[in-house]
Amino acid sequence: MKRFSMFAMLLVTASLVLAACGPTATPAPTAMPQPTAMSEPTAAPEPVLKDIVDTAVEDGRFTSLAAALQAAELVDTLKSEGEFTVFAPTDEAFAALPAGTLDELLKPENKQSLTDILLYHVVPGKVMASDVTALTSATTVLGQDVAIKADMGDVYINDAKVILSDIETSNGVIHVIDAVILPPADETAVEENSTIVDLAVADGRFTTLVAALQAADLVETLSGEGPFTVFAPTDEAFAALPAGTAEDLLLPENKQQLTDILLYHVVSGKVMAADVTALTSATTVLGEDITIKVQDGKVFLNDTVEVIITDIEAPNGVIHVIDAVLLPPQ
Repeated sequence: MKRFSMFAMLLVTASLVLAACGPTATPAPTAMPQPTAMSEPTAAPEPVLKDIVDTAVEDGRFTSLAAALQAAELVDTLKSEGEFTVFAPTDEAFAALPAGTLDELLKPENKQSLTDILLYHVVPGKVMASDVTALTSATTVLGQDVAIKADMGDVYINDAKVILSDIETSNGVIHVIDAVILPPADETAVEENSTIVDLAVADGRFTTLVAALQAADLVETLSGEGPFTVFAPTDEAFAALPAGTAEDLLLPENKQQLTDILLYHVVSGKVMAADVTALTSATTVLGEDITIKVQDGKVFLNDTVEVIITDIEAPNGVIHVIDAVLLPPQ
């Protein structure tokens, strides 16, 4: 009996040992996480373009133009499908017209004149800046042509400079200009007998120059047959002189000094821009030379005075606009 008990114990012990030495159970495999699908990027919405009128109104620089369009009942026209190209004068451009001009044009009795002027700023179709620069003229909705000229890197519509281009709208494009352009029928100053002085008076940007010509008794001279080439400083150019200088020069006791300065801006003969750029100097009516240089596509007189507009023609000569007053050597 003892032997049997011992044998049984040995069997149990052997069974336990074999069980301990057996292979470990393999755990069930864990499922791999599935990758999360990436959402497609959402495309940014295209900006919604507004029509020419709404674009001009929201801009804030065209309040006079907007008022004129309303007075001429052209708002609906320029809100229609188009397409149109608008050469849009800024508020400053309208302000540069002779005093009271805009107020007169806005009166009901002058509606037709106002309409003609506004339609002279509109060309059918969408003409972008790259296309404008390839043209020499364009026919407006009024039926009259505007001249287009690229000069020293700038583009001019008649004598108005394009200062900002390619403002796209839903029914066309706006190019901003720095002056109001007038149809030929309204350009009363540009008649066959208009002189350099007449053009300067009508332009509105040369009131100080005109006052100086009157004080120096040179109006009759520059209204003569000529021809003359006048480098004309703008009102801003005179304003940039030291405070009080222009006022002092207009005093009778300073007439000779004023005359000398003005004659230093005049060259005998009609020298167009293409001829000016080929020169290194020119002798003025005063008898003193001015130097001429071309730098980076721009023309400078006496090194620092820039020619900003060229070839404003008159029957007795030509005007080139400059941004500072030339002073003769002492």
